[in-house]
Amino acid sequence: MPATVDPNPPVKAPLGGAFVWAGRRAWLLSALAIAALVLVPVVVTFSAFLDIEGEILAHLAEFVLPDLLANTFWLVLGVGLGVSVLGVSLAWLTAMCEFPGRRLFDWALLLPLALPAYVTAFVAIGLLDFTGPLQTWLRANWNLTGLPEIRSRGGVILVMSLALYPYVYLIAKNAFATQGAIALEAAQSLGLSRWRGFFRVALPMARPWIAAGLMLALMETLADFGTMAVFNYDTFTTAIYKAWYSLFSLPAAAQLASILILLVLVAVVFEQRSRAKMRYGAVGRSAATRRIRLAPPFAALALLYAGTVLAVAFVIPVVQLALWAREVIATDLDTRYWEFAWHSLLLAGMGAAGVVAVALLLAYAGRQRPGPAMMWTQRVATLGYAFPGAVLAVGLFIPVAALDNWVIGIGQTWFGFDGTDILKGTLLVMLLAYLVRFLAVGFGPVDSGLHRITRSIDEGARSLGAGTGELLARVHLPMLRASLFTAATLAFVDIMKEMPITLMTRPFGWDTLAVRVFEMTSEGEWTRAALPSLAIVVAGIIPIILLTWRGTHTHG
Repeated sequence: MPATVDPNPPVKAPLGGAFVWAGRRAWLLSALAIAALVLVPVVVTFSAFLDIEGEILAHLAEFVLPDLLANTFWLVLGVGLGVSVLGVSLAWLTAMCEFPGRRLFDWALLLPLALPAYVTAFVAIGLLDFTGPLQTWLRANWNLTGLPEIRSRGGVILVMSLALYPYVYLIAKNAFATQGAIALEAAQSLGLSRWRGFFRVALPMARPWIAAGLMLALMETLADFGTMAVFNYDTFTTAIYKAWYSLFSLPAAAQLASILILLVLVAVVFEQRSRAKMRYGAVGRSAATRRIRLAPPFAALALLYAGTVLAVAFVIPVVQLALWAREVIATDLDTRYWEFAWHSLLLAGMGAAGVVAVALLLAYAGRQRPGPAMMWTQRVATLGYAFPGAVLAVGLFIPVAALDNWVIGIGQTWFGFDGTDILKGTLLVMLLAYLVRFLAVGFGPVDSGLHRITRSIDEGARSLGAGTGELLARVHLPMLRASLFTAATLAFVDIMKEMPITLMTRPFGWDTLAVRVFEMTSEGEWTRAALPSLAIVVAGIIPIILLTWRGTHTHG
């Protein structure tokens, strides 16, 4: 008879007692502790209303808040329309149509994700401003004046749409590829043309996927700080920064952050509801890969359209960065620059290691103690991706500062300690904020990797006497190498690009490439901001290559 496997084996000390778990309850408690860390900045931020500074709050309510709400409304509306039009149209072309260059555009249209929006922003201003090369050339050669002002709400919306459309493009492309062919054939069988079939059948079927991508793009829009600072376009993220560093009021910054959290949570609810409406059906490979062969005139238009979007969103900005960097590399590439790069790499490495370790713990807790309680705990623990960096910076700095003051008070009372900072002047706040912000980035690949490991492997290992820690170390970790590498890479690159957390919580002297970009763009030094921007872009291309390779490897 086969050995009977106890689903809850007695606790033992595997691998020489390196890990000792108290039972299945310990896994839930571990996951709850991670979720509590994510909720700390939210609770602290809303608690700021218990310490209202009347004059500052009245000033914000009268002169700041109305403009912030109006700017945010028009920004969200404009970017939502922009990313929807670009993402859906390009997704349909590459997924359902055959035209020259389709295979190239299929993955190349994701490349704008490698460009931080704040980099695209200052390149656009440098090229299209009144004193920029394009307008100067048009005035000199064609006597053309009066072009639309790039430093405007329309300019912000254009840049953000070009930077964020890949969120909609990627998800919508997958939806069209799996359902589009069958949907279109069903529409044609009912007598509808291809054009009407797209709007009447294929597009409504893909709507939940499109909505999910749109919500991700809008949450990134609400969280953006660098682009708004470059354009001097006031939104909640820039107002939080000014309240902290100009008004020197953490409560005011936290109160603004709490309003932003409410807006973000609304977007999260819509995003979750969109995902709940998704239904996955089995679609044959031949149905998924049948494409419409466009007639030559329409094929040329498709090539021109996709090529123009790719050129404007990625190729031209990167080429311009390279040209600017070549002008300043002889003077800027000094020991101080290498220090910026080292700080960026070190912080990204430490942050990615923390994200992967906690993501593994959270995912493994779900495997060891499945159930509704664990599912909701994991959802809460991975909500941090929806919180803007400025919110996390404020929400984590306040409790750390309070703990710092408490420890210093005890030290002064009992030991005569005369220091001023213990925790605030360290990397602790930054790393905690990185962990909360990007835990979802690491959790996704790790959790997916664990789900691909069948339970029969666990049962076989346990029947041979393996404990939980031994099972993880000797069986699961070797099988999760690819997932852990993907999670670490994605977290590493996101931390490299992160600006508000680094800018608002870094210790004195800990400038990074992203901080260098902010400082140079704040002074209008576009050429000097190009060199650190190029380094960030090179790091940002890595996940695009991984994403493309995994998609090709999976479907090829």
